[in-house]
This record gives sequence, structure tokens and C-alpha cells, in this order.
Amino acid sequence: MFNTLPGDPSQAPAAPETVRALVADDDASSRLFLVEALRGLGLEARACNDGQAAIALAHDEAFDLLLLDCRMPGAGAEEVLAALRRDPEALSSDCTAVATSAEMDASERQRLLAAEFSEVLQKPCNVADLRRILTLVQAGAGAMPLLDDAQALATMGDSDVVKAMRTLLRAELVGLYQDLDALREDTEALAGRLHRLRSSCGFCGATALGTQATVLQRHLKLGHSGSMAPLSRFRRSLLATIEALESSGAA
Repeated sequence: MFNTLPGDPSQAPAAPETVRALVADDDASSRLFLVEALRGLGLEARACNDGQAAIALAHDEAFDLLLLDCRMPGAGAEEVLAALRRDPEALSSDCTAVATSAEMDASERQRLLAAEFSEVLQKPCNVADLRRILTLVQAGAGAMPLLDDAQALATMGDSDVVKAMRTLLRAELVGLYQDLDALREDTEALAGRLHRLRSSCGFCGATALGTQATVLQRHLKLGHSGSMAPLSRFRRSLLATIEALESSGAA
């Protein structure tokens, strides 16, 4: 029988957070499906039909997810995301972005991923595709647990072992946080640290950080030398996980 983890604040029910999405697509049927499907999954969804409107909305409002069509009047997905990423005043400058397109070859997909899209969806997509995307968004939006006790206990089998593993994880995370700026200049070393970190997160139930590590690892594999929005999201998740571990007594 599994023991509980006394005094762990992650046991308390979390207040529900609504994930906000912006759908930008000039095709009315695609726009309608995406908006209604996202709402059916519990998101708050807004829509617009051209790239310039998407830039304006994402500048003025904080969204957790952007679904951007690759070929829209005014600006396509790449132009929209580039404009937001380089604008420090845009409220959605570093949110999760997904490119959508009815036509896409392998080279275009790689280019979009290198441009910091977390995923690329080929239309027509379905609800299962969007549910998969939501996993990435939840990690960045704080809707995914920082410490999942049920997962950790199922993996390790005993609360004392979980506590010991989380103490080791906290030390690993503190060291990684201190080294992160230097590692930004050595992507091969950073990729190696992320590979090891994903295993540690899996053992300890550090769900959100494990997901962000996966996203950043894939970004690094593409060899993209542009801005590092995935690194920014990873850094925030890393710090939040350290704080959660400290609160749970993993010191």
C-alpha cells in the first residue's frame, strides 16, 4: 500500500485555470472547427481571419496557445510568430504556437519547427490532434502539475523513496538553473543535461518540467540559432519546480 506525502502542498486541489487560445485562419470552416473543438476541450477560444489581426490581438492579450494558418492575408503563421517573438511588449510573445496548413511537405515542417512552432498540424486535423497539443500548452500555462504524487508513487512504489529522489532532483535542478546561461552557449551540453533531466522528472512526477524539457530538447536538435522562447518557458518551469520541491520538504 502506498503512503501519502504529508505536508505536500501539491496534494491540495488546484484552482482551475482556463487556457486561452487564439485561432487565426482565413478559411471559415477550419476556423469554426478549431474554435469549437478547443472550447469542447475546455479552452477559451477567440478567432480572427488574417495575420495582421492575429498580431494585434496577441500583442494586446495574453494567450496560452496560438493556432496560426500558414497562408493568411496580411501575414502567414511564420510572419505572425516572428513579429510577436521580437516584440517584448506583446503579451503573447512567448506562448506556445502551432502552425496549421492544408498542404505541407517535410522541409516546410522542419522550417516551421525551427521557427519556434511547438507543433505543426496538417488540416484537416481532429480532436485527438488538439488534445495532444493541449498537453504542451498545459505545461506552459501552469495547468499541468509541477509535482504529480500519484505518478511518482506509481513509479517508485514508496513515499520515502519518492522523497529521497526528489531531494536529489532538487539539487540537480538548482545546479542546472545556475548553469543555464552558460549552457545556452553550449547547446550540445544543454541537450545532454536535458536528456538526463527527463528521466529524473519521470521518476519524481515533475510532469510540467519534463514536458518543457522535451520541447526544448527537440528545439535544440533542429540547430535553430534564433531566439529561444522554449528556453524562456523551460527556465520558468524549472524555477517553479524548484520552489515546489522546497515547499514539499525536498531540501
